[in-house]
Amino acid sequence: MSVLVGVLHGPGTAPDIATTTAEVTHSTTVPRCAALEGTKIPASAMTLPTNGGRVVSTAVMTSLVSGETVKYCQVGLAIHPVDASAPDIKTKLALPYGWNRKALMFGGGGYNGTIPDLRQNVPFGPTDKPAPLARRYATFAGDSGHQESPEAVPSLDGSFGVNDEALANFAAGDALKKTRDASVFLIRRAYRANPAAVYFAGGSTGGREALVVAQRWPKAFNGVISAYPAWNNLSEVLGLGYLAHVLSRPNAFPGPVKQTLLYDSVMHTCDDVDGVKDGVISHPAACHFDPHTLRCPRGADTGPSCLSVPQIESVTAMSSPFRWPYRIASGETQYPGFPFLSGADMRTPFLGFGVTAPADPMPVTSGYGMQYWDQWVKYFLTRDPHHNALDIDPRRPGKWLDRISHLSTIQDRNNVDLRPFAQAGGKLLLLHGAADELVSHRSTSDYYRRVRDLSGPDAARTFIRYYLVPGANHANFGTPAFAAGWDSLSALERWVDKGQAPAHPVVTDQNHHRTRPLCVYPDWPMYRTGDPDSASSFVCTR
Repeated sequence: MSVLVGVLHGPGTAPDIATTTAEVTHSTTVPRCAALEGTKIPASAMTLPTNGGRVVSTAVMTSLVSGETVKYCQVGLAIHPVDASAPDIKTKLALPYGWNRKALMFGGGGYNGTIPDLRQNVPFGPTDKPAPLARRYATFAGDSGHQESPEAVPSLDGSFGVNDEALANFAAGDALKKTRDASVFLIRRAYRANPAAVYFAGGSTGGREALVVAQRWPKAFNGVISAYPAWNNLSEVLGLGYLAHVLSRPNAFPGPVKQTLLYDSVMHTCDDVDGVKDGVISHPAACHFDPHTLRCPRGADTGPSCLSVPQIESVTAMSSPFRWPYRIASGETQYPGFPFLSGADMRTPFLGFGVTAPADPMPVTSGYGMQYWDQWVKYFLTRDPHHNALDIDPRRPGKWLDRISHLSTIQDRNNVDLRPFAQAGGKLLLLHGAADELVSHRSTSDYYRRVRDLSGPDAARTFIRYYLVPGANHANFGTPAFAAGWDSLSALERWVDKGQAPAHPVVTDQNHHRTRPLCVYPDWPMYRTGDPDSASSFVCTR
């Protein structure tokens, strides 16, 4: 889409992306920053119920973004809740001078609670390409409707969950549409024009949010980048709770030394299943590693060179599906387990096992997922901040089953009918690292298969591409085997603007100066011949 949109919808509705070619009179690429100060945003500008909003700050800023000096107007605003006891949704916009007439919204992470950096790149974005703001996108993001405590571990404060409106803003994604509508309202005020296109990009919780906007508001965004999405949030929480129980058993926790042993053993067994030993497992489904090969003599823990029977049981539980023996309202029945036996990098323990076993109170040195479970039990499930999370068994939740089932309707964003999004011209790029320690790539593959099955393979190809990135972990955290970088935003722009779907994309390992082909799932890159650091030496195969 290459022309300006000049139509605002009538009262009571917010402007979705229209298809008119009319130009807006007196439009400009220079934001009227001072004119936005104190602007009130009427509730009618948002499609979901609010008490309106207000600009609370404006400032002309100059920042170095992707190595380039960018001048922009930074706008802070607050969107007011219907429930006076709920927090505001706090939002920021960066409105660049020399606007490219497009906008991009960033998603959050974990339990959110802070406003993402508007100068950042998209998830798995390359370091040698400009971030959206440097491309003169108007960028914006919100805190999803609550503010985390300064004392909390970043993105791990679930205390807002005691308020229903705050919970819906975060878990159901209501804050996304409110933030989008209010931001587009201000973009129009600043430039006297609607953006010609609006995109969304997010990873993890932000990846779930990316799928939420495509599912719930198919006309609100022209293109979406969803990376390692925690789309089935309730289902994953149940899986994490089960693992917290398993890892808290006596002598069951494999410490960092044992985790490194496991990682090295998996790599030794499976590194060459894709045709080359290069520290990257490109075909995790073909990795058949048996943890019992590491069993200590007589099954007891006798040192760093082996795993005890309880530790083997923990490792096996981590990498196996967790199926609950009851029904929940979302219809989900399992979480598929993590690829710890498929080459995941044990050198980033915070995202996986952690360095200490789960306990009560939950240590900040336990895995991220264990802490996420602890916050969920305290504030989403029981709404009792003193409740011991290890007292809740996801296999046998007892009196908490009805509450779990209700939460599944809010947290499991599992609508796979993206045909309205496709019919509106929307395009979706879906990415996941094959060595993700925090959100299972198997879960994203499951979602993609459901979308493809419902839409039909041919129809799905017109609006969605899913790439499983070999060796990449969660958000390039720590020292991944493959630090993924791909210019997905340019690919999305070409698809939306020109109808050119991604063709033979290549992903770069930004730590080791090597490349791999990005293969459309379920294809994976097999080494054939030549330089193993070059994508041209690999072929996508099935």
